[in-house]
Amino acid sequence: MGSERAYQALRHRDFRLLWSAELLSSLGTQVQRVAVAWHVFQLTGDPVQLGLLGLCRFVPILLFGIAGVVVADRGDRRRTLVAAQLLLAGTSATLATLVATGTDGLLAIYALTFCAATFGAVSNPTRQALVPAIVPRSSLAGAVTANILAFQVAAVAGPAVGGLVIGQVGLAAAYGFDALSFVVVVASLLAIRAPATLAPPPGGGLAAAREGLRFLRSSPVLLGVMSLDFVATFFGASTVLMPIFATEVLDVGATGLGLLLAGPAVGAAVASAWMGFARTMARPGFGVLVAVAVYGACILGFGLSRDLRLSLVLLAGGGAADAVSMALRHSVRTLATPDALRGRVAAAHSTFAMGGPQLGEFEAGVLAAAVGAGPSVALGGLGTVLAAGVIAALAPGIAAYRAPLAVAPIAAPTPAPLTD
Repeated sequence: MGSERAYQALRHRDFRLLWSAELLSSLGTQVQRVAVAWHVFQLTGDPVQLGLLGLCRFVPILLFGIAGVVVADRGDRRRTLVAAQLLLAGTSATLATLVATGTDGLLAIYALTFCAATFGAVSNPTRQALVPAIVPRSSLAGAVTANILAFQVAAVAGPAVGGLVIGQVGLAAAYGFDALSFVVVVASLLAIRAPATLAPPPGGGLAAAREGLRFLRSSPVLLGVMSLDFVATFFGASTVLMPIFATEVLDVGATGLGLLLAGPAVGAAVASAWMGFARTMARPGFGVLVAVAVYGACILGFGLSRDLRLSLVLLAGGGAADAVSMALRHSVRTLATPDALRGRVAAAHSTFAMGGPQLGEFEAGVLAAAVGAGPSVALGGLGTVLAAGVIAALAPGIAAYRAPLAVAPIAAPTPAPLTD
């Protein structure tokens, strides 16, 4: 495992299907996120209202991120994932219909954003927990990095595609694009042959959730890395304020908004591609700490910048650092978690990883209303750097953690058709 490159995970047929689904799903989601942010900003022009989008995404993650996703460890993960994708398609199709019929409004946008986040709280950890069922253990770290690369490529293309679709066709078309992407993803998932059914954990859903939390409490490195992820993304959240930077801070308009949204993803895609060909880092925990500190420094600089070119460079640098941190965090979690607990631990990780930026977007919107968008983001970057130092001091095991030098390959599961 230590010498395997990420791209080699694509040798496995079922993983190629899942990876393709991840790429398309992420692309549609990025288009939808651009559409929602622009939609709300056009309706209100208020940073607090933009921040409320983050709150609408955070609350479902908090409520359902762990307990609601115990289902990921209780049955066929493909079926769970297919159901979640169809429900997500329904939310985007509803938004498209509301815009097309002129019946859209803030309450409907917030409600559907809440529903999409709820379904995502099931979809994301289930998809992560499915990976070990379709690749051998020797390919797990590479598969995680390949999935992150797919996400980052989509994050580069998504804002550009979203801006083009919104500008040339309209918001309804952007929402419709996202809905269609989920339908295609379902077709890919149904073509996966590897079995993904687990026996239900003993003791029921609540007991299963407690078991996952007990495992995390006994794993200080995992818990520390997840905590670092939460605080970094909480303080560093700035995406929701990009319409304000585009129109008021940098004065670059809608075209500049697409560039600003794509900036972090460009850096992230480059870093993810590099990691796909690099060997596994011997001290991933130390790498996470450094990457988070660099990310915070770039966000701090972006908040202070008033030049578009410098802002794009800083956003790209922050995106690259975030991608490195993300790949290393997911690798540590994947290798350190027993298969029977993967869904619950992935759910906890999603709660930290997704809850941080969503709650942070609300905080950034409120703070921006008080002190301005630039100072709000700069303060968040400073908080990220300080948080990395504090967590490094409180949890020295993170920096000391070493990845296994080698992992004995585990035979890939015998393919089986998906039955009704």
